[in-house]
Amino acid sequence: MNEPNEGFMLFIMFWVCILVFFMSVGGYFMFRKFMKVLPKEDGKSKLDWQNHYVETSRHMWTDDAKQFLDTLVEPVPTAFRDIAKHSIAAQIGQVALDSGEPQVTRDHCIQGYIMATPKRDYKVLMKFLRQNQIDYKPYEHLLNK
Repeated sequence: MNEPNEGFMLFIMFWVCILVFFMSVGGYFMFRKFMKVLPKEDGKSKLDWQNHYVETSRHMWTDDAKQFLDTLVEPVPTAFRDIAKHSIAAQIGQVALDSGEPQVTRDHCIQGYIMATPKRDYKVLMKFLRQNQIDYKPYEHLLNK
């Protein structure tokens, strides 16, 4: 019997590493999604609450607010944009409902956008808001939590 070609073995090891990497990344995102679906103390999951706020505030969204939301989610990679948009819209809806106002305003959008953004992304968020000349100074207390 012939010894396996060393180049072929390196090729196989390379693809094994690539496959393990991709399965790990996929598993990480699946685990995060699984954690969002688990019910909390009140019996509803994070996704249930997001859907509730989106549906409850649907009638409050103006065309300007929808367009502004589209602007806010521009920096999110295309593959994740719909999911991010839903999460941010839910947070904006919650802010608007809590304020008691009849419509979603730009202020609600900015506040909800900041609240829905993970802390690790605050530098990118502030840079994006500055580039688009959006005043976030009234909401700096949300960035310092």
